[in-house]
Amino acid sequence: MNDQHDQGALGDAEYAEFMELAAEEGFDIEDVEGAIEAAASGPLPVLAVVGRPNVGKSTLVNRIIGRREAVVEDKPGVTRDRVTYEAEWAGRRFKVVDTGGWEQDVLGIDASVAAQAEYAIEAADAVVFVVDAKVGATDTDEAVVRLLRKANKPVVLCANKVDGQSGESDAASLWSLGLGMPHPVSSLHGRGTGDMLDAVLEALPEAPAQTFGGAAPGGPRRIALIGRPNVGKSSLLNKVAKEDRVVVNELAGTTRDPVDELIQLGGITWKFVDTAGIRKKVHLQQGADYYASLRTAAAVEKAEVAVILIDTTETISVQDQRIITMAVEAGRAIVIAYNKWDELDEERRYYLEREIETEMQQVSWAPRVNVSALTGRHMEKLVPAIETALAGWETRVPTGRLNAFLGEVVAAHPHPIRGGKQPRILFGTQAGSKPPRFVLFASGFLEHGYRRFIERRLREEFGFEGTPIHISVRVREKRGAQHKKK
Repeated sequence: MNDQHDQGALGDAEYAEFMELAAEEGFDIEDVEGAIEAAASGPLPVLAVVGRPNVGKSTLVNRIIGRREAVVEDKPGVTRDRVTYEAEWAGRRFKVVDTGGWEQDVLGIDASVAAQAEYAIEAADAVVFVVDAKVGATDTDEAVVRLLRKANKPVVLCANKVDGQSGESDAASLWSLGLGMPHPVSSLHGRGTGDMLDAVLEALPEAPAQTFGGAAPGGPRRIALIGRPNVGKSSLLNKVAKEDRVVVNELAGTTRDPVDELIQLGGITWKFVDTAGIRKKVHLQQGADYYASLRTAAAVEKAEVAVILIDTTETISVQDQRIITMAVEAGRAIVIAYNKWDELDEERRYYLEREIETEMQQVSWAPRVNVSALTGRHMEKLVPAIETALAGWETRVPTGRLNAFLGEVVAAHPHPIRGGKQPRILFGTQAGSKPPRFVLFASGFLEHGYRRFIERRLREEFGFEGTPIHISVRVREKRGAQHKKK
């Protein structure tokens, strides 16, 4: 295993002791190193799939991720629950941001496609630009090309719907776009996708250019204000900035470039990544929600901490839950800000507390602040909450202390017996932080409920307030299987 990882997660002596323990327990050393390296890989490079409507983006995304998850429909107005997926090709993992599926011509097709592309490109390390080879390059395609040139990100040109040799000449005509070689692909049948993904791996960095740390070491910490439309993100940003940095209005369809604001708060300079600007109107609802999801994904990818705003005057919604899940899955430190607290009467407060107990269980570990972006109520509590979440996000537990803790937990609460066998956690290590990532080595498969129990005990013992925890388990192979592998 390379020294870069050894020094990052385990010191020399700790590493040697750990590997000795792994050998004693019958684990293959390469397997152990691979498990730790995989868990310690940190943030994944981000690939955006862009292009005008109906060129096959969602079908291509499904092909890339190897399962039918992105919704594929012919009708306009399709809104996805998720726009970011994890994929793997040739042993390398990366994230895919899907921008396909919404094609309602509300503000003009060029405007809507450009908006989708901009938000996705914002978060991306590289871009797959999908063009319908049968139709050829359109004016809308040319508009997207101008966006891509402006963004200055590596681009792989996918000439889709090339189902056979006869379509190769259609693909070749796309050289005219000036984006390099068009890769002839049939996302429906899989033809040519392997070659295209090889080109994608060349375009993607080994590690993303924008690391979890956001800015360079010593630079301002990056905070994303996220939440569904009209929860008060712009008002909150203006309040903490003590001036009107962001336009706040009720106009429908307001979209603008995200603005990163350097703001002094609590004697510290922070970089706030603004995601405000999407406003609701009934006929724009599906598109606005979809764009909001893309903007949120882009902002979260750039940030270290996600401050998630919840409108307390309304019932906690499915969309609130999706945004929370997005931030958790992205591995960011999290603070929950319950906004418009000053508008609540006693009855609403009672029911809100019940909602928080039932609907916010997945982030019960996140610091909570009750604020009013309009009046400035309790704004002074925001910085301590952010600092608490960052401290949890960066926490590292020494391997010796972790294993002593695991030994006590397993002795007091062993895994349930299943099929006559009782799997045990043999040892573990923290492979990385930002967020904390643990690898547990076990004698058998650990059930999901037991993993949740271990996570709960880790939080009770070591804190980890304000941060998701990633736990992966590597099961010891039978000795015979190890020899056979060798």
